[in-house]
Amino acid sequence: MRKLATVSLILALCGGAYYAVSAAEKTAEPPKEAAAKAPVDCFESRKGASEVTQREIKPGWPNVKCSPTTGAALWYGDPFDGTVPMGKMPQMDIPEGLAVVKPRSEKLALMPICGVSCHNGVGPKFTPPVLPKDKKPAPVPTMAAMVPDLANLQHGRGRIWCMDCHHTTQRNKLVDHWGDPISFDQPQLLCGKCHGDKLRDWRDGIHGKRIGEFVSTGKKRWFTCTECHNPHNVQDGARNRGFVQLQPEPSPQLPRGMANADHEKLHPIPH
Repeated sequence: MRKLATVSLILALCGGAYYAVSAAEKTAEPPKEAAAKAPVDCFESRKGASEVTQREIKPGWPNVKCSPTTGAALWYGDPFDGTVPMGKMPQMDIPEGLAVVKPRSEKLALMPICGVSCHNGVGPKFTPPVLPKDKKPAPVPTMAAMVPDLANLQHGRGRIWCMDCHHTTQRNKLVDHWGDPISFDQPQLLCGKCHGDKLRDWRDGIHGKRIGEFVSTGKKRWFTCTECHNPHNVQDGARNRGFVQLQPEPSPQLPRGMANADHEKLHPIPH
């Protein structure tokens, strides 16, 4: 009986140890959902207005690399991802398809509410539009809550107001000097009305940001005005001019043992 009890005790202890080890291994294994990485967003030119979500174009090849310091986009696996042709621009003769932009209309959260649902130019209230007699309209609490920048519109320092830029009836459009609508995806056509020198410099590649093929006849993505500038609060930052200063990034370093960066001259994504 003693031998039987001893054997039973040994088996019980071994079984308990095996169960404890198995349970520990199961606990150590992270669930598949937790193991999956959360999506990473980084901004391309203005935080809060030009975010892009990191994803893989192909295994091991991300569409964008984000700075762990500032959250800015540092490198593009495909600089033309999500872009469309820029369209015709005055005084620019670029073959179709070589100048592309990333549409922003779909990213504007207030567009469906302001531009379509409320200010759609339909109905007796908006035909014809009833506009204030001066450029200091009475504040509307609903709009002030939705667009806080309007309470202190610094663009133009009091010289302009909403309808100098937004179409009077088609609120999902901007407006040119002749009252014709302009797409929100081509804000340079609006901004150039007043900032002609900046538009000229932007056309010449002196002002603004471009990525893509850096040869004279190469395809490039052009960043438009509102991707870098907040049109409602352009006098921003500590200097009260320009826009918020960006934290500088350190210069990129080659991996140890790599003599040059010739690999960057070969683009892995065919276009």
